[in-house]
Amino acid sequence: MFQGLSEKLTAVFEKMRRSGKLTEKDIDVALNEVKMALLEADVNFKVVKNFIKRVKERAIGTEILKSLTPTQQVIKIVLEELTTLLGTERTKLAVSPKKPTVILMAGLQGSGKTTTSAKLALYLRKDEKKNPMLVACDIYRPAAVKQLQVLGDQLSVEVFAGQHGQKPADIALAAIEHAKNRDFDTVIIDTAGRLHIDEQMMAEVKGIKEAVAPHEVLLVVDAMTGQDAVNMATTFNEMLELSGIVLTKLDGDARGGAALSIREVTGKPVKFVGTGEKSSSLEPFYPERMAQRILGMGDVLSLIEKAQANMDEEKMKEIEKRVLEADFNFNDFLYQLTQIKKMGPLDQLLGMIPGFSSMGNLSEFSFDDKKFKRFEAIILSMTEQERNVPDVIDGSRRKRIAAGSGNTIQDVNQLLKQFTQMRKMMKQLGSFAKRKGPGRLGKFFGM
Repeated sequence: MFQGLSEKLTAVFEKMRRSGKLTEKDIDVALNEVKMALLEADVNFKVVKNFIKRVKERAIGTEILKSLTPTQQVIKIVLEELTTLLGTERTKLAVSPKKPTVILMAGLQGSGKTTTSAKLALYLRKDEKKNPMLVACDIYRPAAVKQLQVLGDQLSVEVFAGQHGQKPADIALAAIEHAKNRDFDTVIIDTAGRLHIDEQMMAEVKGIKEAVAPHEVLLVVDAMTGQDAVNMATTFNEMLELSGIVLTKLDGDARGGAALSIREVTGKPVKFVGTGEKSSSLEPFYPERMAQRILGMGDVLSLIEKAQANMDEEKMKEIEKRVLEADFNFNDFLYQLTQIKKMGPLDQLLGMIPGFSSMGNLSEFSFDDKKFKRFEAIILSMTEQERNVPDVIDGSRRKRIAAGSGNTIQDVNQLLKQFTQMRKMMKQLGSFAKRKGPGRLGKFFGM
């Protein structure tokens, strides 16, 4: 996520650190490099111009805090302005005092609107303890209704499809009445999309909005389309008066142009981001956390929240004790791999650890089911001593483990490399938890 931009910004600030005492000229040079990095990331030109102006005014006109180096102060200013650019703080969904809350989903074909509707339903049920219902109002795209029904079945979420020949607005109205009678507290309406914006599509979505008076109008856009996403959001907002935006495919966006521009250009907050294909890969958008990730500072809070949601507390207490005693072993690692499969790709998780994003291509640390089974076979081919004391695994042991598991020495080396990274990650998390104490990250370790 935003790896290209993050690497460039990290390089700029590293160069500043080596300079020692900063002059106005040094700041000008650094901010010019920041500007170029943002433009290359496809951030809107006006947004970049105003951003650089605000940072420069603060960086040059601010008295440097005695406790910070000049470079740290500049980075702090950039972080604050990036956070402001992204929306300052998380914007939650509106909740109607009278059930149900109605959420209207809009967007073009290919943006992931239907799957995002289903993901949102799952998020509301699991994280917000709501009882959502999906409504299929895309009656034009072949198999669109069936797609939503399949997703609903997979997630155990009811889907209201209406009667054959009904107009979308009538389906939406009937769905709301159905929700009232069945005690659903949230209705998510999936509308029809098109390959491009056209009058017919806009008229239909506007008709649904006027008929049901939704509490939220969310636009789903593909983050990887950059400025096209921003332009499309602007048009939709003019026609529908959006309440928020959902950015999909953020996990594949190395640039970040849409994410960094869309709030500033449209004035509408990003409320959720899609970070993968799994049904659980929809997350609330936290501007400060995203700004920290862009600047290579990681996102430990989000990582901990993922861990708390997926890991057994008692088991984590055991692992926490060994982590703090520098005794994290392959038995712990195998358990963690099992849990990480639930949390998301390993490369994304590592990217949330401060400093890991500067390691280069983290995708080499990702693993699918096939790789997981290979790693599991390798670990089970180790002796009890090797699993408990990984440092004893030398060249000859690697050959034996490879042969015993039916894999290559290269596969064993890859596993050992990922184990080393995981051990480092767990050590950093343990250290972070100890510094922050109970009530913050310490909960992750059962502290």
